[in-house]
Amino acid sequence: ACTASVRGSSGINAEYGHYYITNNLSSKMVNIPKLRRTFCKYEGCKCHTQHKVTQYKAGKRNPKALGERRYKMKQRGYGGQTKPVFKRNAKTTKKQVLRLECQTCHKKTQLSLKRCKHFELGGQKRKKGQMIQF
Repeated sequence: ACTASVRGSSGINAEYGHYYITNNLSSKMVNIPKLRRTFCKYEGCKCHTQHKVTQYKAGKRNPKALGERRYKMKQRGYGGQTKPVFKRNAKTTKKQVLRLECQTCHKKTQLSLKRCKHFELGGQKRKKGQMIQF
């Protein structure tokens, strides 16, 4: 049985006191708690449950994948580099992706955030007027 939590309009969960990403927050530093109570859409849950939050990391590239094999075949022999190599990186930030794992059914979902300069997972909450330390 699920119990709904009270959530204010300012983006603060009244039950846990966590800060959620809203439009009025700065894009410089983001601090996300390691546990988050959010909706699980899968069968068996379909309600708000506790989720474990981790940062998404891309997996190891498979050398047997079709694109990789095709690229290797094209690169063979004379002729140098056949595909364009990206050199001018215009962006200074990356979009962060959270991986949420439900604590009851252990299903995983992904949640993308906006761009931010610094991303912290499970850091200490800042008091008002406190300096940022890296």
